[in-house]
Amino acid sequence: MEKSHDKKLLDRLHRIEGQVRGISKMLADGRYCIDVLTQIRAVRAALAGVETAMLQEHLSHCIEGAITGGNPDEQRAKAAELIQLLDRAR
Repeated sequence: MEKSHDKKLLDRLHRIEGQVRGISKMLADGRYCIDVLTQIRAVRAALAGVETAMLQEHLSHCIEGAITGGNPDEQRAKAAELIQLLDRAR
């Protein structure tokens, strides 16, 4: 993965970390449930965005590299990794 993408993803994760700390504070302060749940959904959406960006990077570099590299064993291995990842998400 390129360093510029690493920095952007790390920045996004730091913001998410701040959001999670904010949720903890909301709970400690006894905030209204719907407000807390709204923030939890925002964190989940933000994490999904990071996940999507990571998948795009993986597909455009690792998977594409295996395909263009022409090594059938590497191609199978990269495909198997992706299938295992998607299977764990169920």
